Formats: sequence, C-alpha cells, structure tokens
Amino acid sequence: MSLPRVTVWNEFRHEKKNPEVAAIYPDGMHETIARFLRAEGFPARTATLDEPEHGLSEAVLAETDVLIWWGHMAHDDVLDAIAERVQQRVWAGMGLIVLHSGHYSKPFRRLMGTSGNLQWREAGEKERLWVVAPGHPITAGLGEYFEIPHVEMYGEPFDVPQPDELVFVSWFQGGEVFRSGCCWRRGRGRVFYFRPGHETFPIYHQPEVQRVLANAARWAAPVPGPAIGIANRKEPLEPIP
Repeated sequence: MSLPRVTVWNEFRHEKKNPEVAAIYPDGMHETIARFLRAEGFPARTATLDEPEHGLSEAVLAETDVLIWWGHMAHDDVLDAIAERVQQRVWAGMGLIVLHSGHYSKPFRRLMGTSGNLQWREAGEKERLWVVAPGHPITAGLGEYFEIPHVEMYGEPFDVPQPDELVFVSWFQGGEVFRSGCCWRRGRGRVFYFRPGHETFPIYHQPEVQRVLANAARWAAPVPGPAIGIANRKEPLEPIP
C-alpha cells in the first residue's frame, strides 16, 4: 500500500532571523522533517508562510493526505481564509499533525474550539516522554519512554478537549507533566498534536522524534468511506406505511 502524501508547513521565520536556529536547521525545520520522511518513502513536499496563499492553495491541499504544521511567532499572519481551507480539508478526511507551539495556530484552535492555552518555561531542561498507549500505531518502534535532553517546558493545564486517545505523557526536569501526544477525530479527519519541537534545540534531528512523526503520518492518513454531507433523502430505503 502506498504511503500518504505529506505536506510539511512551517512559518520559516525563526530560521531567517535567528542565527542559532539557522545553524540547527539551515534549510528550515520544514525541510529537515520532509527529508527524513522522504527517506522513509513518503512523498513529501513543503510549504511556508511567505509563499502565495502560504503555500496551501486548493490544488496543493487537494494533493495532500497529511498536513504537518509548525508555527510560533506569526500565528496572526496566517490568513483566516487559509485556516478555514485547512479546517474544511480536515473535515473532509485530510490528516493534520500539529507540532509544538502550533497549539496556538488558527487551524488547530478552530478544530479544537478552545484557546490552546498552557504553561511554559524556557530553561533547556530534560523531557521524558512516557508511552501511555503501548500498541498504538503512533508508538510503534518505541520503548516504554524516550528522552529529549534539552527542551522548552510545556505544563498543564492544557486547554484542549479531552483527547480521543492519549499516547504520550511528558515529565520535565522541573517537575511538571504534560499531555504531549493527543489524538482527535474531526469530521472524517484525524488530528495529532505532538509537543516537542522548540526551534533552538535539534529536536527534529532525534531518531525517536522522527519515528513518532513517520508513525503519525501513517496513522493520520485518510480512511476511505462516504463523504459527510447534508442531503435531502426524498425516497425512503424501505416502504413507509
């Protein structure tokens, strides 16, 4: 079975403004992620904020089975029309993987219906991600847990709807915990939020993180089935006395 077509979307602003980020991701976080997905066999393209239509034209999204979204400093620069376009595509079956500070992105907040607020601290501390759903497709190939040596802390409470499935819970060196891997279904589409990914740390170069994203892209792929819509069924399937 062929792998889903993936589009990796990134603001691509930090890499242009911060030499520290550029040194870690010289071609941008989007290209780092797309590159390892291509190595796994995924057809993966990229799109960035400053392209026309943010690189997410109707044609691009029509050819996207799974959209990966990284945003941080420019959520408000995303046009509402593009955010709605992404939302509509998820309802129709496209998968959406939201990374790190994408919890504040317009598409994610639209789909969740909540603020996405949380607590945070930038201290470069250790994170331990516990696998709390062994056997879930997103956790395939992982052990009981894996660690990231330096991260930005995210802490509870996390203002999102109760996940349909929770696959990772994080513990941080400073003592906080966080729901770091959350799955939802919206319309016919699947949504996965994955917490790690602060721009000043080489998190997307870490093999365990890459494994999670490749697994998530497979999990989030569209599932065949009838479209969800509104129709006036004038003729009943069975006779009505």
